[in-house]
Amino acid sequence: MKSHNTILFLSLTILMLALFLADLAWGSIRIPISDVLSVFGGNRTNIINSEILLNFRLPKAITAILAGASLSVAGLMMQTLFRNPLADPYILGVSSGASLGVALITMASAILPAFLVNSGWAMILAAVIGAALVLILVVAVSFRVKNAVSLLIVGIMFGTIAGSIVSVLQNFSNPDAIKLFIMWTFGSLSAVNWNYMQVLLPVVLIGVGMAFFLQKRLDGLLLGENYARGLGISIAETRFMIVIATGLLAGGITAFTGPIAFVGVAIPHIARGIFKTSSHKILLPATLLCGGSLLLICDIITQIPTYTLPINTVSALFGAPIIIWIIMKRR
Repeated sequence: MKSHNTILFLSLTILMLALFLADLAWGSIRIPISDVLSVFGGNRTNIINSEILLNFRLPKAITAILAGASLSVAGLMMQTLFRNPLADPYILGVSSGASLGVALITMASAILPAFLVNSGWAMILAAVIGAALVLILVVAVSFRVKNAVSLLIVGIMFGTIAGSIVSVLQNFSNPDAIKLFIMWTFGSLSAVNWNYMQVLLPVVLIGVGMAFFLQKRLDGLLLGENYARGLGISIAETRFMIVIATGLLAGGITAFTGPIAFVGVAIPHIARGIFKTSSHKILLPATLLCGGSLLLICDIITQIPTYTLPINTVSALFGAPIIIWIIMKRR
């Protein structure tokens, strides 16, 4: 069994590397794989190809891996915490909080300076603050409620409140501001440049590191909270750490790329189906690899038409059928 899992992990790693190279080569301007490898080998004689690869496609491909891995790991933790196969990273309202922050910055153009409204960092900061505020509220509630279902309902309610405020803002905003906000909700991997990567990468690494630290506690939660207490696991502390890790992963990715749907809910089931296990020691790295690979595939597909498709629409095309399959299978 151990050797079988090793082969699967090796296969997934090779697949992700192959998709990574394909994502670098594919686009409106096709670059042969040999030229891609040549550029990374230090041959920069073709200035145009070097510029496209190093300053546009490379950060975009890395962002695809980070986003896919982060949302998948966060989704796995949410499904374990709530023992709900359809839970996703955004179920606590973090994405709605980020959307509210962006909505405030984009739809308040009448009272804010133009340089602030048009600044990429301003939108990211607004999304981070919005997600953080919702996360703080959910964390505060997590110490008061007795069970995970109540926390789930509270998170959904916070998301509903934030969504309602966004709707009110849209009602009083001009069409240009609404269009800017809607474009953000489509999601974009290409929005992350090297400057943004210096912030995004540490946030993702901290969140993923926390998830791996919690793997034994997550296994305990699978058997029920009473059994977990019997193993000496502090439910309140574990729930707090899971919420923080999910907030870092889902909130950080949403702030930099916009919301990306269905990856977090679909990938954990794909990983379970491939490895036939519920052990988080195996599922965490498996979801990380599967999530990164899936979003690379989605990014490649977005480049196929003449016009680049939003990443959110393509990921939904993959995720929605999987969710339907889960519901049909579980009846």
